[in-house]
Amino acid sequence: MGSNLDLVLAKYADPMREVNRFENSRAEGMEAHYTEKTLAKLVKRTDDVLEIGCATGRCGFFLADKCRSYLGVDLSPAHVDFFNEKIAKTGAANLTAQAGDGTRLDGIADESFDVVLGLGPMYHLPPEERDAAFAESKRVCKTGGTLIYAYINTLGVYAWASAAAPENYPNAHANECLLHLGINDIHPDLFFFTSPEAIAADAERNGLTVVKHIGTDFTLFVNVIDNMPEEKLDAWMELSDRMSESQSCVGLSNHALMVCRKL
Repeated sequence: MGSNLDLVLAKYADPMREVNRFENSRAEGMEAHYTEKTLAKLVKRTDDVLEIGCATGRCGFFLADKCRSYLGVDLSPAHVDFFNEKIAKTGAANLTAQAGDGTRLDGIADESFDVVLGLGPMYHLPPEERDAAFAESKRVCKTGGTLIYAYINTLGVYAWASAAAPENYPNAHANECLLHLGINDIHPDLFFFTSPEAIAADAERNGLTVVKHIGTDFTLFVNVIDNMPEEKLDAWMELSDRMSESQSCVGLSNHALMVCRKL
């Protein structure tokens, strides 16, 4: 893991934080909705899947009946223990989880997986430390396989903060942190931001072919989504679906996915 390992472990010491992360509001659930929608399209029943940064297993259980096998790896022992306890309770025989480091996947052989997911590490790795995560995920992915990375968009985060808390944002300090350094102005050593163009360049420099980007939560519209009457939701979701797939809109999503191939 990166140089901020202790901060990351402290942030995720309580597994219930991840269990409940998408359940607090309609808007917060959008990230999970579009991530799962993407996985359902790209993962096949015959695939062996590795998820790096698996947290407490939400994606693992979502994929249990959609893939041949799934291995989740996470830095947090608390996450792994929670995940394994749930696997034991549910009897999901094709799911396993273990502690591990996405920048050094010890014990995992080259070309072992058809699909490799990195749905958390890029949130916490500074730019100069991302290459190790790209290299390891590429190493364990089969030639011809799919890799999917989640990342945080600088512009989406900052636009949302400015709309949600106009009494605090924008400001010169945030401009320096977000727009120039790509770091969180409140937790500068814990969260790192990027853009579709920058992370695509990182992937291509590491020998991957970028297929597309997908926006997962346009949090600029949090109040709109959460306060919307149910009768308008279907119409909103059609608009949201279009924004999610539009490469011109992805940079204004708070979180996004980058789909790559190992050719």
